[in-house]
Amino acid sequence: MNPIISIKNLHKNYGDKQVLKGINLDIYPGQVIGYIGPNGAGKSTTVKILCGLISDYTGAVTVKGFDVIKDSLAVKSIIGYVPELAELYDVLTPAEFLGFMAELYNLPKSTADDRILKMLTAFGLENNVNQRMDTFSKGMKQKVLLCSGLLHNPEIIILDEPLSGLDANNVIIVKELISRLAREGKTIFYCSHMMDVVEKVSNRIILIDNGTVIADGTVEELKQKQGDSLEKIFSNLTAKDSSGSVTDQLMNIFENK
Repeated sequence: MNPIISIKNLHKNYGDKQVLKGINLDIYPGQVIGYIGPNGAGKSTTVKILCGLISDYTGAVTVKGFDVIKDSLAVKSIIGYVPELAELYDVLTPAEFLGFMAELYNLPKSTADDRILKMLTAFGLENNVNQRMDTFSKGMKQKVLLCSGLLHNPEIIILDEPLSGLDANNVIIVKELISRLAREGKTIFYCSHMMDVVEKVSNRIILIDNGTVIADGTVEELKQKQGDSLEKIFSNLTAKDSSGSVTDQLMNIFENK
């Protein structure tokens, strides 16, 4: 099986700061990748490169054989991206915004209208279809973002903290949706700090720190080598000081008063 995403010797600098230091990854169809790491590790930069939002890097990045710079439109047509921040054209309604997104993906209007209504209804927004989004809560905006990322039925879905702002019921829905999409052969690239969710939905974990991959394998493989939970593995491999030590320092501030 050929990889659907291939990253070779990927380097990226912001000025003098080296953010990615030679990332090498092959990702295969149907995998749910939990892409995790501490703040500043390079997760978001990797995602933006995959989505064609950053082009000044060195190395080779292909998606389904397409170069993400030379064939950017082809790549974007097969990727669905849900960013962490719900930055929308919030003077529009969900129907208007998603209709605009559907036009960008060349979806027939009848297909788009049907999908938009069904997706918004599934997320409980059927009464807000024609309401301006500047009145929406963070969670409501996040649901619209999820709809926009899935609207064109992409082969690859990149999720950057997709559960931000969602209530417990909708978190359960999204977790089940990820599993169902993977069973249909979709490839999911999932970035999150919620270790319990990553552990449940991912069949492969890639942990990066300081711009390099420091662990790559199934949850069970990593547990055998590093710890008894993904949270513990994350802490063992990335913490500069143990969480217990930091907690002791913070508590001592109050105990010594």
